[in-house]
Amino acid sequence: MRVLAPSGRRETKRRWPAYALAAAAVTTTAVTGARAVDPHSAWYETLSKPPWQPPSWAFGAVWTPLYGSIAFAAGHAANRTGGGERRRLVGALAANLALNASWSRLFFTARSPRTGLVGTALLTLSTLDVLRVTVRADRTAAAALIPYAAWCAFATTLNADIVRRNGGCR
Repeated sequence: MRVLAPSGRRETKRRWPAYALAAAAVTTTAVTGARAVDPHSAWYETLSKPPWQPPSWAFGAVWTPLYGSIAFAAGHAANRTGGGERRRLVGALAANLALNASWSRLFFTARSPRTGLVGTALLTLSTLDVLRVTVRADRTAAAALIPYAAWCAFATTLNADIVRRNGGCR
């Protein structure tokens, strides 16, 4: 947002705190989730996985820019909202990031692809809700979330196939 300073010059109003808070929340989510993932554990390696599953290194390569786009979208949308609309946005994002961080624990730590499937399905629904709330605040921010929503849907499909291939797991 640009405002006129007393001198008549245009100044950019500070908007970085929303971006910094969003980046901190997303970084916390990423680190929390990553600590629980062990794609080289004996348990995980014994699971039957579909041939279309990306290699383990690809997940970090995909999640890194996705987390950046989530932080951008959150900061961008938060700067364009206020009052109840901002509270709804922040609440939807907080719930989404909690679900995001919990999936790794549900799947890897609990060693339960079935519980992971519930978690990733809820994450996908939550991501669609964040997208719905964000599009009301700012279309640019919402567009930045589309790859995240697509990846969550892909992850749910992948998780469902792992459950199917392994007899439902636990």
